[in-house]
Amino acid sequence: MVPALLTAVDSTSHIHLIIGSNPLAGARCTRSIEVGAKPILLAPEDATLHYGLAKRIEEGQVQWLKRTFQEDDLTTLGRAEVGSVVDAVFVTAGGKQGQSTHISSLCRRLRIPVNVADAPNLCTFTLLSTHSDGPLQIGVTTSGKGCKLSARIRREIAASLPPQLGDSVERLGLLRRRIWEEDHAAELSQDLEAEEEDSGQPATFNKLILEESKEAARGRRMRWLSQICEYWPLRRLAAISDADVDLLFREFASSSPSKIGPTATTPTPSRKTGRIILAGSGPGNPDLLTRAAHKAILSADLILADKLVPAPILDLIPRRATLHIARKFPGNADAAQEELLNWGLEGLKAGKTVVRIKQGDPYIYGRGGEEYTFFRSHGFTPLVLPGITSALSAPLFADIPATHRSVADQVLICTGTGRKGAPLDPPEFVPSRTVVLLMSLHRLADLVDSLLKKGYPADLPLAVLERASCPDQRVIRTQLQHVCAAVEEEGSRPPGLLVVGYACKVLKAYDQRWVIEEGFHGLDDLGCEGGLAGLAGVGMTV
Repeated sequence: MVPALLTAVDSTSHIHLIIGSNPLAGARCTRSIEVGAKPILLAPEDATLHYGLAKRIEEGQVQWLKRTFQEDDLTTLGRAEVGSVVDAVFVTAGGKQGQSTHISSLCRRLRIPVNVADAPNLCTFTLLSTHSDGPLQIGVTTSGKGCKLSARIRREIAASLPPQLGDSVERLGLLRRRIWEEDHAAELSQDLEAEEEDSGQPATFNKLILEESKEAARGRRMRWLSQICEYWPLRRLAAISDADVDLLFREFASSSPSKIGPTATTPTPSRKTGRIILAGSGPGNPDLLTRAAHKAILSADLILADKLVPAPILDLIPRRATLHIARKFPGNADAAQEELLNWGLEGLKAGKTVVRIKQGDPYIYGRGGEEYTFFRSHGFTPLVLPGITSALSAPLFADIPATHRSVADQVLICTGTGRKGAPLDPPEFVPSRTVVLLMSLHRLADLVDSLLKKGYPADLPLAVLERASCPDQRVIRTQLQHVCAAVEEEGSRPPGLLVVGYACKVLKAYDQRWVIEEGFHGLDDLGCEGGLAGLAGVGMTV
């Protein structure tokens, strides 16, 4: 079955024609009124109306035409500005009656959206089971396969959300508007104001912001706001207050990275009063934390976390602990890192247990060594707890054996981005080597060019692994020559990495330009929340 295009329609002042008088007709009228439309009810004068519908008619909220349907109703009862054509038709009697098929055919011919109860084949649109919380609306559809099931799923989703999330959406929207107005919407709208597609962020989401680029510098605040929405735990977003919004706006009143975070040097404490732990959080799934890292999180007074640490791990933090998430985005990493270190140092001076949560393993491209040196130089020697690095675990979650007899006898882990954004000088091509490239998606085109120049075959298998081990994991299987087009078309879903080498096709064969696999639930059978065993299935081929 081809999936439907889900949209949100502004129905203000639209004319909705509801045919029938049963309780469903009353529900359709109520929903139309809720979204600002004007319902017109078509039902015979002797029809039995339930109390709620009769009351709405009496109050003038619903217009009742006391007769049966006529064909010209479709083109005479609508708004004048659209030639009197009605905006939508709801047939509530069901599809077994011949009139329902006739009305559906007329609406299709006139391109009028039509919904027929219990007859998906006669509908050009279906209504979603919706949860509304202020500006936040969540809709679920089973494409006509079961309205009760969609309502159950909607309730489950709504129950999992933190309270007052709609209020935070409103506040963040106001902040976004303030930034938008100050940064001249006309110049920024094309790059920064476009709505994100469900497939993820555009490929430019984590593109480097260079200091010499004035246009990019002016957009830093909007980029940061986008990443707040992407990476902050929902629980923290739901708790955002008007004071938080004002603080965020003041902190980013200048787009200069040097003005983000503390600039004063914190003096070395005279005596050791606190404890610092550098803990790896693993690839993302909370069930893949080490027991030591979990214990450290539970014992913390102050948590310093990378922005890419997933929300399920942050949800383990006790309420008494203070959480700071690194305000890092490309072009601001050094300033944000300094800010985070100063936060940690202040906590240590106050005698707190400070836990620095690092994505993956602290020492695998995590600046763990630099942080160790920093805190030790101020009198606090960190305890370092290892984490499962995504460089070795992400290929496993994607059914890619990093080594495989007669295919790959070595693994090389590289970063796609050097210090201050320096480009990678890739290693020479070795057919029996699997190369794992971390932090490389934001400059993918340059990376591909450099690999081709080093002799990497254009048809070399390659995989883009994103959000490894999490329920929204995605794998794009492709070739070196097609990876840029694949990421450009499908978008980016950070954090992600690249795996390059013939090992990528050992367990999963494909002939398409690229194949996309969505979801990860392999650990569910073990009673865990994430996954180790496999993917949910292939979602799309190109």
